[in-house]
Amino acid sequence: MAIAQLSAAPRPSAHPKANPGYGKKSAPDQEPRSGRDFAHLPSREASIATYIDRLDDGADISVKTLAKHVSYGQCAIGTALNNLSAAGHLRRVRRPVTVDGCPRWVWHTFFSRTARDDVWWDTFLAGEAPVTKPSPETVRSAAFGVLARLGRIDARLTLSAGECGALEESAAEWFARGASEAQLVQAVASGLPKRVEYAFGFVRARLVEKLPPEPEPAQPVRYEVLCTACGEPGEGEGEHGGGMRGGLCAGCRGGRPGLDADRVHAHAGRLRDALRAGRRTEGGAGA
Repeated sequence: MAIAQLSAAPRPSAHPKANPGYGKKSAPDQEPRSGRDFAHLPSREASIATYIDRLDDGADISVKTLAKHVSYGQCAIGTALNNLSAAGHLRRVRRPVTVDGCPRWVWHTFFSRTARDDVWWDTFLAGEAPVTKPSPETVRSAAFGVLARLGRIDARLTLSAGECGALEESAAEWFARGASEAQLVQAVASGLPKRVEYAFGFVRARLVEKLPPEPEPAQPVRYEVLCTACGEPGEGEGEHGGGMRGGLCAGCRGGRPGLDADRVHAHAGRLRDALRAGRRTEGGAGA
C-alpha cells in the first residue's frame, strides 16, 4: 500500500479522469507527505508537482488537461514535466493488454513525491522492485487520523481520542487490504441515518460490515518506458551512448548529435525523387 493513500491532504477538485485504465498511477513506497516535498525544485515545477501529487490515481495528467487546471501554458507544463522526470518524480510508460481478444497498448504516468534514481525506476518498472509496506505504527497513526476527522466530515460521527484508539486497528485493516482513505471515509460516512445514537458503535459496525476482501496476490507487471518529452519508447545503448536517463531519450536530453547537412539534403532529395516517381506511375496507370 502506498503511503500516499494515507494522507489527508486535500486533492484538487473537478479534475477529469483519464479513460479507465489510463492516467496517473502512484509509485509505491513513498515517504509521508510533508510541506517540503518539492522544496528542491524550482517554483514552477514544485507547483505542478504538488498539484499532481494531490490528484487521485487515474486522473488525466496530459499536458493539455493540466493546462486547463493550473496557471501555466502547455509549453511551460511540458517543460516542467520533463524536468520532473529528470529529477526522478515521474515516468511515462506503456504496457500491452488484451481486451476482448484484441491486443492494445495502455499508457500510464507513474508519479512519486519521493524522488527516485534511474536504478530504482528501471527495477520497479521491470517488475522486480520489492515494495516495502509502511510500518504498523505508520498505518495505525494514519488510521487514527482518519477516525478523528470523521467528526469534521459529519458531526454525528464524532469520536473521542480513546474511541479512535480503540478502533484504529479495525481501520488499519482497511489500509492493509489496499483501501484508500477516501474509500474508508466513503464506506463509513455515506448514507447515514438521521440520528446516530452511538457514534463509536456505529463506526465500529461499519468498519466490520464493509471491510473489503483481502486482495489477490499482485502479479508483477513489466512496463515499457517512454520518453517523457517525445513519447517514444526508450532506446538501447547505441554508438553515441543513447538510452533513457531521467525518463528522457538521448535526443530530448540533447545528447544525440545532429545529422550532417549533406546527409539531410541527400535524404530529402531521395524522398522528392520517390514522390515524383510515384506520381508518374499513378499518371501512367490512370491514362
